[in-house]
Amino acid sequence: MKNVFIVLSQMTSRMVNSISKRKDSAIKNKATSQLFLIMLVLLLLLSACSDEKQARDNESKDNQLEDKSDSSAVAEDIYPLTGIESNDAVDNRIIGVMINNHSKARPQTGLSQADIVFEILAEGRITRFLALYQSEMPEVAGPVRSAREYYFELANAYNALYLYHGAATFVDQMIQDREIDHLNGSLYDNDGVLFNRESFRDAPHNSYLQLGAVYDKAKEKGYDVTADYEALPFLSEDEDVTGDTAEHVEIVYSNNSPMEIVEYKYDKRSETYTRYNDRKKTVELESDKPIQPSNVFIIETPHQVIDDAGRRAVDMESGGNAYLIQKGVVQKLQWKNKDGRIVPVKDGKTVAFAPGKTWINVIPATPGLEESVTISNE
Repeated sequence: MKNVFIVLSQMTSRMVNSISKRKDSAIKNKATSQLFLIMLVLLLLLSACSDEKQARDNESKDNQLEDKSDSSAVAEDIYPLTGIESNDAVDNRIIGVMINNHSKARPQTGLSQADIVFEILAEGRITRFLALYQSEMPEVAGPVRSAREYYFELANAYNALYLYHGAATFVDQMIQDREIDHLNGSLYDNDGVLFNRESFRDAPHNSYLQLGAVYDKAKEKGYDVTADYEALPFLSEDEDVTGDTAEHVEIVYSNNSPMEIVEYKYDKRSETYTRYNDRKKTVELESDKPIQPSNVFIIETPHQVIDDAGRRAVDMESGGNAYLIQKGVVQKLQWKNKDGRIVPVKDGKTVAFAPGKTWINVIPATPGLEESVTISNE
């Protein structure tokens, strides 16, 4: 278009010079008419060029707006317990559920969707889980078991609604006195809305929470079901970690009867650790989906048996030695209770988790990490 415009302009200039030199009026009039037509074509070309430029400018602006729109749609927010991006605002309140880990309760339901799972001794040498849900909500979780002080304090510290099924009278009184936002399954036992008793297992290993009803029941009790949370520290997408190789992890809670041994085996492809309990892979009951956290955080802390039933007091405040296992390596560091949340620290600085799920295994300070945990490259 630009070249055509230049040629016509040159022709117009030559014709103007030619007309001014001619003396024959007829020829002069004819040339003038031709000049008029060329000038008209030039005006049309100028208009077309202007429209084309405007179209290009508009397209450029549209592309810029589209780029900005795409950029803002990448991540509206992140889930504070996993570091995973979300296209929606994240303000649903965390739900903390007491999950049974007795051998008669395995395999469990809903563990693969928990953002963080705390595994701590309950009574005897049997562990129990506190599963924190926010980024994913399974339809069902369980079996659900009774409350313990250190579990409900942890749930409260993470500003979670605390869900359990039954408790000793003195524990229930603690929950009331400390104003813990809770739902006790013994008050909704097999109501078909919040809790169901399943026939394929015997009590007390058969009470299952229906998570779709939790927020409605919480509202009935006047509890908040939305909350703002500060995200835990997480590694950037391409950030590496250094440490000793950690392909296989074994944690011995008990090697007597009943046996209570937890293992994690590293999967390089997914950069996660597949969990095993008593030499059997930990999977979902319905789907056989394996439990594969991105982080395994093992902490040691004092435990004290406080009654004849073997219930314990567990110190989740003082901090101590810890192993953080992620991306195929282990870092030997410390743990700290920072504003109620259990985090790894090294040289006084908080250490980042890998984005994804986290399992926090709490073991007694006696015998401690050195004797209870074995980490190898096998």
